[in-house]
Parts: sequence; C-alpha cells; structure tokens
Amino acid sequence: MSLIHKIGLTLIKSVGDAHAKKLLDRFGSAEAIFKAKKKQLMQINGIGAVISSLILDSNALEEAKKQVSFIEKHGIQVLFYTDKGYPQRLKQCHDAPILLYYKGNADLNHSRIISVVGTRRATSYGRQLCRQLAETLAPYDIIIVSGLAYGIDVASHKESLQQNIPTVGVMAHGLDRIYPSVHRSVAQKMVLNGGLLTEFLPGTNPDKENFPKRNRIIAGLADATVVVEAAVKGGALITADIANSYDRDVFAFPGRTDDPYSEGCNLLIKTNRAALINHSRDLLYYLGWDDVLPEKRERQLGLTLNLSKEEQHILMVLGDAEFSIDQLAIASGISQSKLALHLLNLEMQGILLALPGKIYKLN
Repeated sequence: MSLIHKIGLTLIKSVGDAHAKKLLDRFGSAEAIFKAKKKQLMQINGIGAVISSLILDSNALEEAKKQVSFIEKHGIQVLFYTDKGYPQRLKQCHDAPILLYYKGNADLNHSRIISVVGTRRATSYGRQLCRQLAETLAPYDIIIVSGLAYGIDVASHKESLQQNIPTVGVMAHGLDRIYPSVHRSVAQKMVLNGGLLTEFLPGTNPDKENFPKRNRIIAGLADATVVVEAAVKGGALITADIANSYDRDVFAFPGRTDDPYSEGCNLLIKTNRAALINHSRDLLYYLGWDDVLPEKRERQLGLTLNLSKEEQHILMVLGDAEFSIDQLAIASGISQSKLALHLLNLEMQGILLALPGKIYKLN
C-alpha cells in the first residue's frame, strides 16, 4: 500500500510539493498522512479545512492504484522524497518534486554529475563541443544529464553513449512515451546506460508549462550546468538561472559575437552568471575533478610528483597536443610570465619537452 499512498499524495488537488513536504515532516510517511484526522491535518501551516477535506475525501488512492499496475508492468522505479534512492542533490533544492519516476541503471547520487543544455538549433560548432566534452570527460567517471530535446540535448546524449558515459534524460511528460518520438532509439540506449527521469505520471502530455519544471530537475540533479550553445531566450538560459539560484556552478562556452546561437552563452559570461570555459578540460579544472587523471596520464606524469594546481592544469590543457607558449597562455588562462616559470619547472622535472619555436609537449 505504501507505493499507492506515495503516488496518491501527488494526485490530491491543491497539495503541491511544498504542502506535501510539510505534511511529511509532521506525519513521517504518505500513508500516515491519509490516516490522519482532519483536526491533525489542519494544525499544519497552510493546510486549512479545504485541503484537509481533499486529503480525506479524495479518490486519489483509487487513481494511484491504476498507475501502479502500469509502473510495475514496465519496470519503472518510483523515487519518493523520503527514500534513500531519491537524488540528494535535488533534495537540497527548495522546490524539488516530491516524487520522481525513473527507468534506467545510472546512480542518481553518483559522485560526479554534470548537466549539459543548449539550443534546439545546434550548429556544427555546438555539436563539436558536445563531442569534445564527452571525449574529455569519458575517463573521469562522470554522468551527463540533459533534456532529450532537439539540438544540444540529444547531441550530448549521443556523444555520451558513444563514449560509454552514462547519460540521463529528464523529460517533461510521462514515461509512457518519448518526445520527440524521433529520439526513441537514443532513449532506448540510454535506459541501458543511464536512464530516463520525470516527475510526471504516465499519460502526461509534453505541455508547454511542463518544460520549466523539467529544467529545474536538470539543474538540481547536477554539480554543475554547462551551456554549450544558446540564444538569449530559451530553456537553456532558464536552466542556467535556476542552477545559479541553487548555488550550483554554471559554465558556458563562448561563441562569435555575431552568432545568435552563442548570444546567450556570451550574455551569461558577460553578466557573471556563468564561468567561461574554452575547452572541456577547463571544466575538470574548475570543479577540481582533474586530481585523478586517466591511467595513461598517470603513467606519464607520475603521481609522486609535487605539482601545483596550475601546473596540473597546464598538463591537462596540453594533453597529447603541441602548444606554443602563446597558445598555451590563451588556452590555460595563465599569464605568460607565470606560465614561463611553470613551464621551466615542468621541463626541469622531465615532464615537458621544449621544441624549437617555444613549442611544448608532454615528454
């Protein structure tokens, strides 16, 4: 009966997430809420006679029973606000949904999760950034979250799957359908390596008002949100602003000043609502996730070396490529004067090779 009560709580009109959390704080479980006396319910701040009557007299439990059969038949997990499996990052958000429906195998409480958002009209530049992001993050045990929409969303999911990165799609409708339907094959692969997540009951249509709700989950699930390409108006900037309101990190790739699909990213950077990243490696650096390097790089660098944070960042930027000191200064964001000292130190330790023309590469 517990699952029926949990779903039933979300079906009572006028009992939204905020009221449901107050009721849970007082009674401890969804089942106890339905068994409470009207007088007890009315003692809760904001729960008056009308809402109390709706809780006691509604047919929410009967409606919930119908949903349970579909959920069990299709192997859908129900993540309730008080469950251990509920995403703890999301739970920290004041407007977190009381209940989520999930189909997949990715751990929503994984140690490293990022969200990737952007325009539905992705350009080749945006798709290339999605590819770079996935290729760079693949060795670092990270989950990538997005919204399964056209453009940047689906590009990030596809590139994640290509690199065997678990990827989770947050949807603005029920799990009885895929929208857009052309992304069905991608969604099916995501269930096997990642998952599909929604707060909406099966049978819920992808109505316009559901997408801002979906965006808050995308922002709340992750340690950071990355905006790849975005116009000034649209869901990507809404998601970025929500992430900022949650005190989560927001990053954006810059674009050309005359490109309408980079205008939103440039605005986020200009107004200090997002940190600028030139390369996906910058994301690892800023989040402090580059402390454990891929095995290949560990063998090259040696974990016993006492390198500063900036020196580690320089090595991450270099990767397997060759950079001039000018290029390296731009890519790393370190001034040439500081960079020269770091490069000398790395060269003396035998980590870097200095080639003719002040070109540097890993030894």
